[in-house]
Amino acid sequence: MEHKDLRDAFAGLGIFFAVARARSFTKAAARLGMSQTAVSQAVRALEERLGVRLLSRNSRAVTPTEAGEQLLQTVAPQMEQIDAEVEALNDLRDSPTGTIRITASDHAVQSVLMGKLRRFLPQYPGIKVEVFTDNGLVDIVAERFDAGVRLGESLAQDMIAVRIGPDARFAAVATQSYLARHPAPERPEDLLRHNCINIRLPTHGNLWSWEFEKDGREVEIRVDGQLIFNNGHDCLNAAVAGLGVAYVPEEMAEPYLRTGHLVHLLRDWSPIWPGLHLYYPSRRQPSGAMALLIAALRLE
Repeated sequence: MEHKDLRDAFAGLGIFFAVARARSFTKAAARLGMSQTAVSQAVRALEERLGVRLLSRNSRAVTPTEAGEQLLQTVAPQMEQIDAEVEALNDLRDSPTGTIRITASDHAVQSVLMGKLRRFLPQYPGIKVEVFTDNGLVDIVAERFDAGVRLGESLAQDMIAVRIGPDARFAAVATQSYLARHPAPERPEDLLRHNCINIRLPTHGNLWSWEFEKDGREVEIRVDGQLIFNNGHDCLNAAVAGLGVAYVPEEMAEPYLRTGHLVHLLRDWSPIWPGLHLYYPSRRQPSGAMALLIAALRLE
């Protein structure tokens, strides 16, 4: 195989893996920064070059064929290892370079990442950080992220975790005007009679259950209400607008609690959760750029 053919084959494989993992040409194109047409053409060219169909396409989904699945299981890990080895060459440079892809919740981005990246990035102009905001529990290996940021108790198995934030207390909050129309709850179960502002988790599509704890007793409540969002900041803004009860990290609501615009409900039931952690696969050696970022994010 000539050099150009080999280069084209490697490029086509990477694009195929992106489509196979995303189960979508559109999503893969967005992640690769390519047009959907270019992605489709690259996969077709690879199939023609290999003489076998790799993807089954229909109007509802894109799924790997048996041959495609075999490539995904055998070749993809080897290509990831090659990528890691090439990335490691950056460590030999005088100035570290590389792109780090992180998935994080909206709360993690606002409360921790933005402040620390503001200090970190000017020191290392050759390092790029892509942050994808997602409140679900993303499979960072399958989605080819270098790391994820979540609350400690949400960490996946086989991951190395580095604490980057203090323990977090969650708070049910509402405005004085809302409470004037609806008596404040005395127990978590009383929230079932309130207009609660829900958050839908993208991982499984479920509404998030609100968790409370007091004197060793844990209570999980599936609340109901007129509003559903997919991130905490929108839930908080709706509560500030007097539209119901929201359940958010206390530090997120602190400015409004301090002024008295919001009231912290069920305070003695508010659980403390393990703080934010950055996590990455235990079998993957961090690149030099990643090691620098881990050191910068680590909670002092």
